[in-house]
Amino acid sequence: MAELKILVADDDPQMQLAVKASLSRAGHKVTVVGDGAAALALLAEESFDVIVSDQRMPELTGLELLAELLKRDIHTPFIMITAHGTIDQAVEAMQAGATDFITKPFSADELVRVVERVVAPEVAQSRKRDKPGAMGRPIVTNDSLMIRVLEVCEAVARSDATVLVQGESGTGKELVARLIHDASPRVHQSFVAVNCAALPETLLESELFGHEKGAFTGAQSRKIGKFELAQGGTILLDEISEMELGLQAKLLRVLQEREVDRVGGKDPISIDVRVVATTNRNLEEMVRAGDFRADLYYRLNVIPVTLPPLRERHGDVRLLVEHFMKKFLGKDAPEILQDVLATLENYPWPGNVRELQNAVERAAILSRGESPKETDFLLTTGGDVDSSRLRIEKTVVSESHSASQQDDELVIRPGTTVQEMERRLIIETLRSTDQNRTQAAKVLGISIRTLRNKLNDYRAQGYIE
Repeated sequence: MAELKILVADDDPQMQLAVKASLSRAGHKVTVVGDGAAALALLAEESFDVIVSDQRMPELTGLELLAELLKRDIHTPFIMITAHGTIDQAVEAMQAGATDFITKPFSADELVRVVERVVAPEVAQSRKRDKPGAMGRPIVTNDSLMIRVLEVCEAVARSDATVLVQGESGTGKELVARLIHDASPRVHQSFVAVNCAALPETLLESELFGHEKGAFTGAQSRKIGKFELAQGGTILLDEISEMELGLQAKLLRVLQEREVDRVGGKDPISIDVRVVATTNRNLEEMVRAGDFRADLYYRLNVIPVTLPPLRERHGDVRLLVEHFMKKFLGKDAPEILQDVLATLENYPWPGNVRELQNAVERAAILSRGESPKETDFLLTTGGDVDSSRLRIEKTVVSESHSASQQDDELVIRPGTTVQEMERRLIIETLRSTDQNRTQAAKVLGISIRTLRNKLNDYRAQGYIE
């Protein structure tokens, strides 16, 4: 990269020396001052390509310096140095207009990477278009806690920091990860998701890092790993808590060195990827139990985001039910009776938003476009499903398969047929039961044979693989 003119503001002499040495070795011209007031005075006389400022300084703090610069219409890319574990400082800096932040302690390579990144063209374009609320917040909520979570995601999306999204199953962790990507300068690059719970360790390593031809039995050709496929974009490590300890060590090296080694490969491959990890388990407890590496946890937990369960999002059940009814039945979806809404609001929703969405989809099918009754949502109380409550008539799922083509094509709303809704219900139920056909058939109130026949039909029609 061409030489950058960098101003560093920090009152710690040792930090001054370390930052100047790191950036100078990378070929940049560095000027160091001891506090925010000195930085402000110098910026009145000359311009710089990048400003690196500590948050805690005498005279003017980093945030105060940033605020003064913006008042004076100085929009130089600004990197805030924050202390370890001070997530609020980092978020506040980003919301105040900082381009990025870096948390102590950091390596020379990390510092250089962040500094050089903030002057990249895509980051400059992102800074021009970004305004508060730019993410659009498409997650449906009126809950103050959830809104705060989205504000944090919106603030840190523009940075390159690793984000750890925690929350129960069904709370929307992957959706939040996609929102962070979409609000970031990497939005025009790939978003690649990997389910760490879906594969054994040996296959997951190949999936993440790739392998060379002949690296192991069955490796008949080179495979490009997910990290390489996400080059320039974002990789989602879904359910990171399920990764085996041996592979955790290899992932830690990738995050530290910013390079991957294909299985059977000779040379490391440099990567430029933003990492978002999700988990529905308590990683701190897993670290204490020895089931998760502490060093990897701290590397992932730069920006911790915890999604509240639906039962704690007061008022959101009603909002979400109405939203999903319109999604499945269109803008003319029928209103839901108040007593039905009250029942839904008092239900604990152990499966969170995913469970609610599935319940509304079932109700949309069973109510045939009329205002749904409580029984149409097929709510359960203890995990056991009463199959008698799942009487889906022959136009939806028929044991005898005797429904006429006319019945199968019965239109609930313009553009949506019962046949289509049935297919979506079956596929969603399988997804919610982790592809367990026995459990899915029980939930649907049909036999395994009927479910198998339906899936064969969908496979032949190209709806599933």
